[in-house]
Amino acid sequence: MESTVVAKEGDNYTKALGNRQVQMIAIGGAIGVGLFLGAGGRLHEAGPSLVLSYALCGIAAYFVMRALGELVLHQPSSGSFVTYARKFIGPWAGFVSGWMYWLNWAMTGIAEITAVAIYVHKWLPDVPQWITALIALGVLMAVNLLSVKLFGELEFWFSVVKVLAIIVFLVTALGLVFTGANIGGTTAGVHNLTDHGGFFPAGVGIALMTLQAVVFAYSAIEVVGIAAGETKDARKVLPKAINGVVWRIGVFYVGSVLLLAMLLPWPFYNGGESPFVTVFSRLGIGGIGDVMNAVVLTAALSSCNSGLYSTGRILRALADEGEAPKFVGKMNSRHVPYGGILFTSVAYVFGVVLNYLLPKEAFDIATAVASLGVVATWATLVYSQMRMRQAALRGELERPSYRMPGAPYTGWATLGFLVLVVVLMGFSDGAEKIAFYSIPAIVVVLAVGWRLVSRKRQARTGA
Repeated sequence: MESTVVAKEGDNYTKALGNRQVQMIAIGGAIGVGLFLGAGGRLHEAGPSLVLSYALCGIAAYFVMRALGELVLHQPSSGSFVTYARKFIGPWAGFVSGWMYWLNWAMTGIAEITAVAIYVHKWLPDVPQWITALIALGVLMAVNLLSVKLFGELEFWFSVVKVLAIIVFLVTALGLVFTGANIGGTTAGVHNLTDHGGFFPAGVGIALMTLQAVVFAYSAIEVVGIAAGETKDARKVLPKAINGVVWRIGVFYVGSVLLLAMLLPWPFYNGGESPFVTVFSRLGIGGIGDVMNAVVLTAALSSCNSGLYSTGRILRALADEGEAPKFVGKMNSRHVPYGGILFTSVAYVFGVVLNYLLPKEAFDIATAVASLGVVATWATLVYSQMRMRQAALRGELERPSYRMPGAPYTGWATLGFLVLVVVLMGFSDGAEKIAFYSIPAIVVVLAVGWRLVSRKRQARTGA
């Protein structure tokens, strides 16, 4: 039975998520299409050095999660970083971070919901892709609108499928590497890391250029923080979930990419299929294409599911402060912010149409722009933690015992790394450059939006 205890901060959310769901939401956020599908093209582009990109982004992600953990333990909130930015940086920061996060998920959803249609098309080639995309969106929207407990349960099983797939791959891959197995005419082993042009076959520069795509692969790890406002015993459950991120990153991401690079020479991979499918197909295992297609489909559905959930809560946090249309702040009798969920769903529907009409470049641009939202969210969390620490040093509040390790130095290093990722996007030859040059337009839109919100607020208060 769903709990009816509401959040102390008066946001009317139910405490319906237990330890089991929160742990899996955290795991699910750390495993997505960026790994299952995107790693193949990046391996072909950068070679074995992709491992370092995943490790560097993984370190940054770990410190972001620890910063989030300290903030959550200070004040569990479904408004998450919007609440923290508003409190520790300023009202404008809450507005900017909230809408940048929505932009991230709107763009991610455009990519993912289209990916769902493409994966289903493999099995149902006669059914138009837009129909399967809309059916998938309809199911996920219904799940999110019904109850948070149903969302948590669906995300739990999505995550179980992804985790089991990764574990099966890791165990199999280790056996193949240690035995020097023959995989489609090539020998698996550590030698594949250096035998085909060295560890940096395309140069250090190309390796650095993959950072943006890898950051996108790590997106959604922050959803567990948004779930804090609807979690039973959040101060007890959340630290365990966040602590687990570091080993999940090390094992699932860095470990998987490292083993992929050792199983086959890097030129064998490509962006047209999952690298996991590439490996098992060359082993001659029948039906693996269908199995991995189902797993990647699950990852895409999970991403859309998390996007609807998180943006619904973030938009309501903005609407409560008059920083978003009133409609997106509305809740139903089941304590679900249906206005925000429907608002994001409209963007997803637009994405289905957009990707149907435009070529593949539109998909790549969507993920590149989404990365800007990820960077903005991560930077907001880290800087909010730094400001909270400063407030604690002034005696204005008490820091929780669960803290950001190495603060403030690790915070500054993480912010510097995120700035580097954005700067490198400007030197890309692909969709990342388009996203980079869209930054001024995004800044102008946000500045105008904040000015309108401020004027409306001043008129209402008579200030």
